[in-house]
Amino acid sequence: MKKRGFGKGRWNGVGGKPKDNETVEEAARRETLEEIGVEISVIDHVGTLEFHFLHNPDWDQQVLVYSTKVWSNEPGESEEMAPKWFDLNEIPFEEMWPDDKYWLPKVLEGKKIEAEFVFGEGDKIERMRVEEI
Repeated sequence: MKKRGFGKGRWNGVGGKPKDNETVEEAARRETLEEIGVEISVIDHVGTLEFHFLHNPDWDQQVLVYSTKVWSNEPGESEEMAPKWFDLNEIPFEEMWPDDKYWLPKVLEGKKIEAEFVFGEGDKIERMRVEEI
């Protein structure tokens, strides 16, 4: 559960932006450690998501999605996140970003994806494209 900032009040994955001279993969590892206390070494790029917000273009972003099956430590709460495990059939999509229900199940099935979502006001998806790659 995201506790502050962009996405506050939604179930969301950990993440953030790379710092100076940091690769995206290094940023993913750092953010995971900072936000939920989990150390990861092996990560797999499983998706690229493009987001456009018609009512606020400053929110437009590209998100690279990574997955891992190897980690150290159990997820713990931080100032940023309150993690929780869910059974696959109980993922709370109604408490997540509206796009998650279109791409996350594919990633959880082991597929890699590219997707684009255009949001209008009120988190309404105006257009979308989700492709397996």
